[in-house]
Amino acid sequence: MFVISKLAIALISPLGASLFGGLLALFLSLLGRRRFAFWLGALALVWLWFWSLPVASNWVRGYLENQYPPLALAAVPAAGAVVVLGGGVSPAGHGEPFPNLESGADRVWHGARLFQAGKAPLVLLTGGSDPDHSATSEAEAMRRFMVDLGVPGQAMVLEERSRNTSQNAEYSAEILAEQGVNRILLVTSAYHMPRAKGLFEAQGLEVVPAATDHEVVSRPLWRNLLPETGALDGNSRVMKEIVGRLVGR
Repeated sequence: MFVISKLAIALISPLGASLFGGLLALFLSLLGRRRFAFWLGALALVWLWFWSLPVASNWVRGYLENQYPPLALAAVPAAGAVVVLGGGVSPAGHGEPFPNLESGADRVWHGARLFQAGKAPLVLLTGGSDPDHSATSEAEAMRRFMVDLGVPGQAMVLEERSRNTSQNAEYSAEILAEQGVNRILLVTSAYHMPRAKGLFEAQGLEVVPAATDHEVVSRPLWRNLLPETGALDGNSRVMKEIVGRLVGR
């Protein structure tokens, strides 16, 4: 199911949908349906171009991110635990000495900031991995990073089984129940927060959003009208979130 879900997400992404449309247009052309193939191919190209524009990416990402704007540490209430979702650190592969920080590594930094500000006495790091390709779980990779950021090892608990956000919530709820914690500060990227918050609340937890990794920034208009691979990637991630919420409902 994990592989099937990843393939489905790739197909609905702007790049995947455009490639599929292009291949279908080529197939129809070979069958002699050249007029229909032309318009389908043109539509696939326009679809790819539109979602490659930063203005389109910022509009869609802003819809999700603006629901959870950045908060100063003083405005964040206390809770029983800080829960940091995976997605910002890639575990080291077999034979590699260190994990790799990804674009979402702000999640780990923000979790460490909240703990060091005294917002919670416990940090739960959540995220598994494929043992065939990774030397450790993602939660363990984040733990090592947090130690370097000054968070004591005894303050951290790891959830190392999950492979997606739904499992993050399910397995984290079990650990938090053992710790006697019901109110949490949930740390994840702002675009991911709406779906993550709903899944954790469905487990009966009281969730205080502590969003980070806000991606939409102000730039000159002309730059927002030039296609970028970063915009295409951002739109793919946001579409995954929107479809995930619809499927969850």
